[in-house]
Amino acid sequence: MSIILDSPLDMHLHLREGEMLQCVAPLTARDFAGAVVMPNLISPVDSEHKLSQYRRDIERVCGQELFTPYMTLFFRPYRLAELEKVKDQVIGLKLYPAGITTQSEAGVTDFSEIEETLQHMQDLSIPLLVHGETSGFVMDREREFIEVYRDLAVNFPKLHIIMEHITTADSVEFMERYDNVSATVTLHHLMITLDDVVGGFMQPDLFCKPIAKTPRDRGALRSAVFSGNPRIMFGSDSAPHPRHRKECVGCAAGVFTAPVALPLLAQIFAEEGCLDLLQSFVSDNACKRYRISPPEKRITLTEKEWVVPELYGTVRPFYGGERLFWAVNRDGE
Repeated sequence: MSIILDSPLDMHLHLREGEMLQCVAPLTARDFAGAVVMPNLISPVDSEHKLSQYRRDIERVCGQELFTPYMTLFFRPYRLAELEKVKDQVIGLKLYPAGITTQSEAGVTDFSEIEETLQHMQDLSIPLLVHGETSGFVMDREREFIEVYRDLAVNFPKLHIIMEHITTADSVEFMERYDNVSATVTLHHLMITLDDVVGGFMQPDLFCKPIAKTPRDRGALRSAVFSGNPRIMFGSDSAPHPRHRKECVGCAAGVFTAPVALPLLAQIFAEEGCLDLLQSFVSDNACKRYRISPPEKRITLTEKEWVVPELYGTVRPFYGGERLFWAVNRDGE
């Protein structure tokens, strides 16, 4: 059995920089037609100059692959003139609450001070991508942030708001209430719960932010995705870290799924009997919600056993060393 995907997209991706960028970016570029690239580098991508340089770095390491990096700017107060200059260069601005996740220290500390920038974004039709968590108790952070989402959706009704990597039943329910709200869902949050992370021995490679939640929450995500909800898009949140950042005190947050994303998605969609809905989840919904036209790229997946490498460079992938039952067809293989 096989399936052909037209222009698959990853709508939330971390590519890092330097040697890590060189290692991980080609893995996404070979399987996807495009990806929304996160801006939380060591020095955040928050200017036109940084944006152009980062895009050039990505395009250089991706070589001849047919792949479009959809760039984002790190949210800060921007003047209208600044946003007008970059409007056609970005797919959106990414808002992080300060300190909530990896390299987000320069994020928003006072949400009452961001209205002017949000108004500019609404006027220019620039989407707002949000890491939606408070600094409260870790299991409640996403649920508590829904009040912020509600204020944004009501006060800026023409602003496209994307709830990034949602993990809870509450987020799924909220998303349905407002026409200007979409969401991304990761592969790993469709597959694991908190019990997989810390129910036995601690599994550092499954530790991420937002953390995996309860079976009920995972069930709500799966129900929404496997029913073909048109507002939900695939965003891997693939977030690589070297071994010394994972196997240490103060384990870094992030699950590296880029090399296995499409095979595992095909596997779980097939298991649920809805393989015909995978095209919408990994491309069509995003094209409609973001109004984008990615490059034409066809990816064929076939039922075929293979073993995921233990490491890609210094990074351990999701399901590293384990056997999968779907694979991307590659020329010469």
